[in-house]
Amino acid sequence: MARTWEPLATELFTGALVAECVGIWGAYVLFNKMNTSQDFKQRMSKKFPFISEDDYKSIEHSAIRGIRKEDQEKWLNSKR
Repeated sequence: MARTWEPLATELFTGALVAECVGIWGAYVLFNKMNTSQDFKQRMSKKFPFISEDDYKSIEHSAIRGIRKEDQEKWLNSKR
């Protein structure tokens, strides 16, 4: 009796698909939160500067200029 790999392959594919969907959902939630909450964006820039840098690069790549400068000015003014 030959053993088939089909059930294992189906489970692995399903698991990979679920993991991919969770990752996409998580990236969307992070993107949305960073674009709607100034405080969250500031916390992210302090704890995970590489994520903030990627966010600013993607915004600048879409031809929206000056967001980084505006954020830095708001953060400076809020400290005073």
